[in-house]
Amino acid sequence: MKAKVILLLLLGAVAASAAFLLLRHGNASAPVARITRDGAVLEEIALDKVDAPYSLTFEDESGRNVVTVERDRIRVSEADCPDRVCVNQGWISDGTVPIICLPHRLMIEIVGAGGDVDGAAG
Repeated sequence: MKAKVILLLLLGAVAASAAFLLLRHGNASAPVARITRDGAVLEEIALDKVDAPYSLTFEDESGRNVVTVERDRIRVSEADCPDRVCVNQGWISDGTVPIICLPHRLMIEIVGAGGDVDGAAG
C-alpha cells in the first residue's frame, strides 16, 4: 500500500512538471531579428511573418552586407569584409548565437525566440 502511494505521488509530480514545461514553452514570443550597427537599430523583422524570401543591403563607409531573410531564419549572404566570418556562419533562427560582422560593426540577433539564453541560466 505504501509503495502505491509513493508511486502515485511520483507520477503526479512528473505530470505536473511536464504540464508546467509545456505551458511555459507555449508562451514563447515570436522570433524577431534585430539588425544593429554600433548599437543603433537598423531593422527589426518578425521572422514568423515573412511570406516570401527577400534581401536587404546595408552599406556605409566601412563596407557592404547583404542580409537574406526567409520565414523563421536570417543570414548574411554577402559581405565585402576580408574574413567573411558573418557569411560563413550561415542561417540563424533562435537567440543562442548572433551573427556579427566586426569589420562593418553589424550585428544580427534573434530576440523573443524560445532559444533565448538568460545570463543566470548557467
